[in-house]
Amino acid sequence: MLDKFKDECGVFGIFGHPEAANMTYLGLYALQHRGQESAGIAASDRERVRISRAMGYVADTFDGPTLAQLPGPLAIGHVRYSTAGESKLSNAQPILIDCSHGQIALCHNGNLVNARELRDELVQQGSIFQSSSDTEVILHLYARSKAPTVEDAIVESVSQVQGAFSLVMLTKDRLVAVRDPHGFRPLALGRLGDAYVVCSETCAMDLIGATYARDVAPGEILVISDNGVRSIKPFAPAPVNQCIFEHVYFARPDSYVFGRSVNEVRTELGRVLAREQPVDADVVVPVPDSGVCAAVGYAEEADIPLRMGLIRNHYVGRTFIQPQASIRHFGVKVKLNPVRSILEGRRVILVDDSIVRGTTSRKIVRMVRAAGAKEVHVRISCPPTISPCFYGVDTPSRSELIAATHTLDEIRTYLQADSVAYLSLEGLMSAVDKDRGSYCSSCYTGRYPVEFPRDEASYLQLALKLDKEPVAK
Repeated sequence: MLDKFKDECGVFGIFGHPEAANMTYLGLYALQHRGQESAGIAASDRERVRISRAMGYVADTFDGPTLAQLPGPLAIGHVRYSTAGESKLSNAQPILIDCSHGQIALCHNGNLVNARELRDELVQQGSIFQSSSDTEVILHLYARSKAPTVEDAIVESVSQVQGAFSLVMLTKDRLVAVRDPHGFRPLALGRLGDAYVVCSETCAMDLIGATYARDVAPGEILVISDNGVRSIKPFAPAPVNQCIFEHVYFARPDSYVFGRSVNEVRTELGRVLAREQPVDADVVVPVPDSGVCAAVGYAEEADIPLRMGLIRNHYVGRTFIQPQASIRHFGVKVKLNPVRSILEGRRVILVDDSIVRGTTSRKIVRMVRAAGAKEVHVRISCPPTISPCFYGVDTPSRSELIAATHTLDEIRTYLQADSVAYLSLEGLMSAVDKDRGSYCSSCYTGRYPVEFPRDEASYLQLALKLDKEPVAK
């Protein structure tokens, strides 16, 4: 697998459409890049909520007969990559329960940093959990609520959790969207005729012909019913800390995230990188697909030709089996292949969005050299990644992050490149955050906006050794 951070999850919801499940299926198709482990849809015909979930891609999970079993004008859907909880069917979403408040289904993008504490308390009080997902905690809190209405019970339950959560919930007759007070993960509201749409990225709206209206605000709960959209803001004010990595890598370039065009931001990252880290070269080559936008900006600013010197194979299945060590680096070569006519004899600027462990970058540099490149200069359109994420991204431990344990020259030596340079944090912020201060950059700084319990690292599978390596707050 390519050495990248794992996408978190994608959520989608629609209210008031006669083919709600079909629209949700298409929406999840557009969000497939956010999670490939499992997919699920819950739909309501106003009498009953039905659900279908399975492991695998959206196209492998749903077909005509399956979608026909999900009737009604309301639906929500989820694509998952596990950041908390194992990769198994019981952790797939939506999660559906039936309690004193009636049926409710829930989809979650993010991570709850106090889930372990809440889960232990709930278990001691008699709750029985069916999954290892942090998301289930919210539903147990909801089921135990003595609040008089469904909306009050939702407010009570989400007010007890901390961390990153962009949620879509479905009852028999309502669609509810929730975004945490810090706004870590994206969540957008749109219209499709008389129907309302809520989803992680606007590319899902584009596919079904919906129109973007606005983002769900940090700390906002939207209740969508036959009476229209009602906004509730029950949370105490908190600093906005939107995930900057959405613009660097996660989101699709054709999406608008946090109100900005991802394509435009990434292209600007490349322009700023070219100004900060110029180098004499003959050709700019992106690492596809995530490095393309930044490479376009770099080439424009540097006035150096952009060429697709690496071609990506988009048809490598998830279960691709590598041969034995007789064919070295086979895993990368089956995904990327160099174009010798572009690379041979030239000084190459290789542009990528990030370096995590560095293992894949090293193989790509070797591949470009083997194709005849005279020089290889690596340029990265974000700062060095030195810390894991606790807010909905599956990242390695700090010890595995090459920038956290090696100097820039050591990284250059390891990659076998002629030079390596990153975009500065100031350069990143100038391109992404015009207002400065509304984005979380903990993966680049080690400063976390929401504190977490000392034993939470093992629960989140991030293995940050807090006892030995205290993290600055």
